[in-house]
Amino acid sequence: MQIAELTEKMHAFVRSKGWYEAQSKRPQTPRNLAISLSLEVAEALEHFQWQEQAADPQELASELADITLYLLQLASVSGIDLEAAVLKKLEVNAGRVWDEE
Repeated sequence: MQIAELTEKMHAFVRSKGWYEAQSKRPQTPRNLAISLSLEVAEALEHFQWQEQAADPQELASELADITLYLLQLASVSGIDLEAAVLKKLEVNAGRVWDEE
């Protein structure tokens, strides 16, 4: 499945919950989505607190899915083509040097 298809499925879910409505108790603004994304990343980190591997890979997978959904939504509502942004960043990173002594 392509990023655009995943994004549309995410939007369909959010619309079905009414979270895009003006009076929603969960306004889907870029700020709120960025906060939610950060919180989900912290939840993923909890799986590694005090250990090198996640004890429950299925729970970690669930958190990674949440992270992905918020990232897709944040990019979309911010007018960012995430696929293009990722490809551009890979191109930029290819020209960077790390750990040069």
